[in-house]
Amino acid sequence: MAFDLKNESDVKEYVEKLGIEYRFGCYSEKKPDVCHLLGDYLESIKKDFEKAGKVFRSNCDDYGYAKSCLKFGHYSFLGKGKASSVDKGDAKQAFQYYTKGCELNDADCCLHSGLIMISKTKPAIIERDITKGMEALTKSCKLNNGTACFYLSGMYISGVYKNDDAKKTTTPDPSEFAVQKDMKKAFDFATKACELDNIYACANLSQMYMKGDGIERNEKKAEQFKKKALEMQEALKKQQAELKFQQGLGNA
Repeated sequence: MAFDLKNESDVKEYVEKLGIEYRFGCYSEKKPDVCHLLGDYLESIKKDFEKAGKVFRSNCDDYGYAKSCLKFGHYSFLGKGKASSVDKGDAKQAFQYYTKGCELNDADCCLHSGLIMISKTKPAIIERDITKGMEALTKSCKLNNGTACFYLSGMYISGVYKNDDAKKTTTPDPSEFAVQKDMKKAFDFATKACELDNIYACANLSQMYMKGDGIERNEKKAEQFKKKALEMQEALKKQQAELKFQQGLGNA
């Protein structure tokens, strides 16, 4: 049957049939990718976050579908759809699901689990483990998550102290660092992050080339990455302006 998507009744019928197809594909055919689509359908179309959360959790636990682990991790962190018994969310439960998703090679899950492990939040979500956090971020970067590559670059630019309460001096003892300052590694991670369109990494690369940090000084390269960062900034501004315009039309 052909649907006229300009006709309101046809659209409603199409949406209902889509839900039926997703439920059949998930519950009868037990297809993990369709279960994830069902979760997205319940979330975005039906606005039933509680049911969506249950689908994402089950799809992660029962079928090991990494993208559903990520979704339920977000639900847990935010306390969305009663995914948590804690009103403001359950960060420890979120970490569990991010970790599981990372083990299943989801780059975003590795990013979130890594950031939680290196986090300085008090009270801590989990016991801080910079080494394992770096491993998760490195895996995320290898899986082409530009944000993870950027964070790693930043950590190598400044170094990371083992103890946050350590007295910062101009000539700190290397043994005080969990991550030693290493501008060559910082440059390498910034390069990959910029290739993955992380605007901040491109700006940092420009500065590195200008100063000769981690790479031989090259003003031409510095200008090249500065230009790329500015072009990305303009594209982002345009995208945000279009989004605001579309939201305005929706409220008109």
